[in-house]
Amino acid sequence: MNQPLAYVHPGAKIAKNVVIEPFTTIHSNVVIGEGTWIGSNVTIMEGARIGKNCNIFPGAVISAIPQDLKFNDEETTAEIGDGTTIREYVTINRGTADKGKTVIGKNCWIMAYCHIAHDCIVGDHCIFSNNSTLAGHITVGDYVVLAGMTAVHQFCMIGNHAFVTGGSLVRKDVPPYVKAAREPLSYVGINSIGLRRRGFTPEKIREIQNIFRILYQKNYNNTQAAEIIEAEMEATPERDEILQFIKNSKRGIMKGYFSNN
Repeated sequence: MNQPLAYVHPGAKIAKNVVIEPFTTIHSNVVIGEGTWIGSNVTIMEGARIGKNCNIFPGAVISAIPQDLKFNDEETTAEIGDGTTIREYVTINRGTADKGKTVIGKNCWIMAYCHIAHDCIVGDHCIFSNNSTLAGHITVGDYVVLAGMTAVHQFCMIGNHAFVTGGSLVRKDVPPYVKAAREPLSYVGINSIGLRRRGFTPEKIREIQNIFRILYQKNYNNTQAAEIIEAEMEATPERDEILQFIKNSKRGIMKGYFSNN
């Protein structure tokens, strides 16, 4: 850890086996867990809480103050879970008084040039491809994949196991288990490949498909569809998760895709 060409503030709490490469700067009020590697020219600012066995590549800036004019220098954090990889030039801002923290879960893979703004809460096992951008106050579930150059509007939610295709503009909430594509962003099916990879049975995948057929392919509004799903579909964790997501959506969920042909 004793890298003479790096600057580590005496107030930082760093595990003994952390590797810090040259020309990195680590500010006060920073905690870094065991086994983490910090590449060269990384800047880790006040409020960073970095877990064990993380990898942070050159040029990343972690826990900079929010790009929010309402921010008043309150004490907040940016938290990164164990086993997460942050690639080159990623920027992650710490929270504001709203949530007090920005959180990236465990075993995530955040690729080069991504930006995660203040008060975002990101689950475990997520993959954000190059140049994906999260505005403030966004909630992302577990096992979410954002393909390259995806931009997500502030206050949106993205549910567990969702897949969003590259170059997408996410203006509405994306329910769990789905694939989202086209412009405007729309439902184009469930994320069956991702679900199979994570051990969902064919029967469970069909159940999820049937739920979304009611929601997106039967010409019901969201309220009607939710009532039918609750009345006609067997109660399961996945069914209840989808219904709760619809109920909790404040921006409204994305629409289904309808061809103009």
